Amino acid sequence: MTQHNPRQSLSYFRWQGRDQHGQKRAGSLLAGSESEVRRHLNEQHIRLARIRPCARPLLSRFTTRIASRDITLFTRQLATMLSSGVPILDALNLVRDHHRNHAMQALLNGVIGRVEAGTPLSDSLRSALGAFDPVYIALVASAEQSGQLSRIFCRLASYRENSEQLRAKVIKALIYPAVVIAAAVLVTYLMLTMVIPEFEAMFRGFGAQLPWFTRQVIHASELMRQAGLTALAGILLAILTLNALRSRSERLRRRSHQWVLSLPVFGGLLRKAALARFSRTLATSFAAGVPILQSLQGGARTCGNLHYQFAAEQLCHDAAAGIALHHAMRRHQIFPELMIQMVMIGEQAGRLDEMLNKVADLYEHDVENSVDNLGKLIEPVLILLLGGLVGGLVIAMYLPIFNLMSVLG
Repeated sequence: MTQHNPRQSLSYFRWQGRDQHGQKRAGSLLAGSESEVRRHLNEQHIRLARIRPCARPLLSRFTTRIASRDITLFTRQLATMLSSGVPILDALNLVRDHHRNHAMQALLNGVIGRVEAGTPLSDSLRSALGAFDPVYIALVASAEQSGQLSRIFCRLASYRENSEQLRAKVIKALIYPAVVIAAAVLVTYLMLTMVIPEFEAMFRGFGAQLPWFTRQVIHASELMRQAGLTALAGILLAILTLNALRSRSERLRRRSHQWVLSLPVFGGLLRKAALARFSRTLATSFAAGVPILQSLQGGARTCGNLHYQFAAEQLCHDAAAGIALHHAMRRHQIFPELMIQMVMIGEQAGRLDEMLNKVADLYEHDVENSVDNLGKLIEPVLILLLGGLVGGLVIAMYLPIFNLMSVLG
């Protein structure tokens, strides 16, 4: 049997041929190999006359990336079809034929080819260019052994949809203040470098001493014009240097993730999100019958924070040594006592997956409330900040005019 390399790259192939009615057909396909293109076109009843590799079309650069939502959509569609009694190969072909993402179509071509060759679905997904994470593959493998493929795909779809909703809420909470602060910085920079110099030229004609506040703003404007671009270049260089150092040092990456968790307001939000993802992954894996070590390894990768990922990996080592999960969690001191107590109850009652689902529900609910409260709290603060910056600059520029008018009056 042909072995497929999981790191196999996708390439574009341009083809020409005739359909079953004798009409000329031509196009391009993204696939892992020429044989995949031939097999796919043969299924469409197209007789190939010519096929050759070609350069990637410009438009495809924006449409061929496989996003997490593509995998989630694929999972939900497959779950629906399998639950309706559609055979796995027919379901895979239907999803492939109706998917708009060329990269996803090419990936599914490879999966279908391996399944048709007798490879188990879990192994076929494992070879699919790393698009499916270890948790996903472990759950599918467990489902194949138990014969409950449709139920596991339904559970996988719900798990991924919950994870994406949680991620979207966290991103929403982080992006809004970042955008407003960036807008405030941009407006301040434009006023200091373009608007205030015009007022400064006008003030020179007054021949009078300017108010202290106005003098400070004009001094800041001069400083910004002289050194603003240099300072910006220095900041960008520092960020790039830090990123380069982080990419080479796992310890530095873990430290930076730990520092993020200590941030006021946002740190707590990220901490709850990491715990929710970890708990939900463990619950889903345990319920599907995945062994505890494999579940912990998969859960570690889904935390979204290296500090928690490292702790979860240590839990895996402790579990391998025979230590109960709640005892191992207490040793690492970053898991909340409430979570530890619920895990202990779940282990003692033999309902660990159920208790972990409750933990995940709890922290997901906390994240949702935190995002809502954060928006209500931050919005007026940011508006005051932006208004204070712009308003302060406007007042500084109009103070000399008001003083002059009072003198003339």
